[in-house]
Amino acid sequence: MSMAQHIERMIPLFNRMKWKMAAIGIGVGLVSGLLVVLYRLGIENCTRFARWMYAQIRVNPWLIVPWAFAALSVGLLIAWMISSEPMASGSGIPQTDGVVLAGLRMRWQTILPVRFVGGLLGAAFGLSLGREGPSIQIGASGAQFLSHRLRGRRREDVQEHYVVTAGAAAGLSAAFSAPLSGMMFALEGIHRSFSPVILMGATAASLTADFVSKYCFGLRPVLDFGSIAQLPLGEYVWLIPLGLLAGLVGSLMNRSLLGFQTLYGKLPAWSRPLVALAIALPVGIWLPDVLGGGSNLIGMAEHATTGLGMLCVLFVAKLLFTSTSFGSGAPGGIFMPILAVGSLAGGICGAAAQRLCGVSDGAVAVFAVCVMTGVLAASVKTPITSILLAVEMSGTLTHMLPVAAVVFIAMLVSDVLHTRPIYDALLDRYMRAQKLDVQAPNAIGNGVLELPLEMGSQADGRRIRDVDWPSGCLVIGLRRGEREIVPRGDTVLRGGDYLIVLFSGEDERTVRLALHDLCDVDV
Repeated sequence: MSMAQHIERMIPLFNRMKWKMAAIGIGVGLVSGLLVVLYRLGIENCTRFARWMYAQIRVNPWLIVPWAFAALSVGLLIAWMISSEPMASGSGIPQTDGVVLAGLRMRWQTILPVRFVGGLLGAAFGLSLGREGPSIQIGASGAQFLSHRLRGRRREDVQEHYVVTAGAAAGLSAAFSAPLSGMMFALEGIHRSFSPVILMGATAASLTADFVSKYCFGLRPVLDFGSIAQLPLGEYVWLIPLGLLAGLVGSLMNRSLLGFQTLYGKLPAWSRPLVALAIALPVGIWLPDVLGGGSNLIGMAEHATTGLGMLCVLFVAKLLFTSTSFGSGAPGGIFMPILAVGSLAGGICGAAAQRLCGVSDGAVAVFAVCVMTGVLAASVKTPITSILLAVEMSGTLTHMLPVAAVVFIAMLVSDVLHTRPIYDALLDRYMRAQKLDVQAPNAIGNGVLELPLEMGSQADGRRIRDVDWPSGCLVIGLRRGEREIVPRGDTVLRGGDYLIVLFSGEDERTVRLALHDLCDVDV
C-alpha cells in the first residue's frame, strides 16, 4: 500500500476534503496575491499621475485641450470594454457573489484584461473608485484560472465555487494586507454561511496572499493608523450618537450610489464613462484630495489636519464624486471610498465635539475609526468583517469594544431605514440588466453541494424523509460535530449539522436557492 493510500485510510473523507482545500488555497493565494499586487501597484502609480496631471492643468490651462482628447478616447474605450464584458464593470464583488450564490458564469480570460486596463485608465484620470472590490474579483478570477488548470477535462462546477471563494478572500487580504478580514469576508460577504471546507481554503489563501503582499509592500497595513489613544470610559456615551451617525451615513451612501446609477441608466451606454471623466476635471483642479480611492482622506480625518469647514466640503465632494464615478459603470470599487466617507463623517463629529464639548484630543481619531467602520457595516452589512478590518488596520484590540458598539448601532439604524446591503442591490440590478433573472435554466447538471443547517430553519428537527427536498436531490453525508453519520430516511436533522447533498438532472442555481430556503433562517 502506498503512503498516499495509507494517509487516505487514516484521514476521514470530510477531513481529506478540508486539507485538499487548504493545499489548493496556498496555490490560490500565490496566484491571486501576485495578480492583486500588480493591480495595486498600477492603481497607486496611476492615482499619483492623476494628481500630478491636474496640478499641471491648474498651472497651464491650455493642457485641457489634450486632456479632452485623451478623456474622449479613454471614455469610449472603457465603454466598449464593459459592454463587451459586463461582468468586469463596477465593483466586481456583486458579480463574484453571483458566481458563488446564483450560479453566474465568470470568464477569467476576459475579466482580467478589462479589470486591469479599465481600472488603470480610470485611476489615471482620478475617478473616485477603490481597488479593493476589483481586487476581490481579480483574486476570484485567478482562482478560477488555477481551478481550470487543476481539474483538466473534469467538470467540477460546485467545488470550483469553493476555490473562487478562496480567491476572493485572497484578493481582499492582498489589497488591504489584512488576512483575517479576507477570511471572514469569504464566509460573511461571499458564501454567506460557515463551512469548515471553505474556511480552510479561505484561510490558506488569505495567509499566502498576505505574505505575497507584505513581501512586496512591507509589513505596514494599507491604512496604518499608528498609535491611537484609548477612548476614556467617561466618553463612551459618545458611541451612541456615533452609531446613529454611521447608520445614517451608510444608508445615505447606498441611496446615493444607487440613485446616480439609476440616473446614468437614462444616458446612452457609450456616454456614461465620458460624463464621469468630465466631472473629474473640475474635481481634480480644485479638490485633488478627493481623487482616487481615498486612503489619504482617512489619514486627514483621523488627525483633523484641516479645518471643520474643509472636512465638511471634502465629505460632500467625496460622497457625490464617488457616486458619479461608480454610477458610470467604470471598472472600480466602492470599498475604500465608503471607508473614506465614513472616516470624514467621524472626523467632522470628533472635531465638532472637541470644539463644543471639550472631548479629549485623542478622541477625534477614535471617532474617525469608529464611524468609518460603522458606515462600512451599515452599507455592506458585514459587521464581523468590518470590525476585524478596523482591528487589523489599527494593529490593536484596545478599540474593539467602541468599534463594535458603533457597528451594531449603525446596523440597527440601517435596518430600521430598510437599507439593503449595497452589493445585494447591485447584484439584483446587474442580473436584471443582463436579463439573467428571467432566463430559464440553461443546463441540466449534477454535482455535490455542501451547506450548514441553521437552527430554526425549515429542515431543523425533521426527519430526512419528511423534508421536501428539491427534485433530484439526495442527502449522502452528514457531519455532526466531529462525527460523520451515514444518513437514513429516519435520521433527525439538527441545527448545526453539515449536509452533503448530491443533485442530478437539475440546474445548480435552482437547487442551491431551494436548499438555502430549507436550511437557512429567514432574517
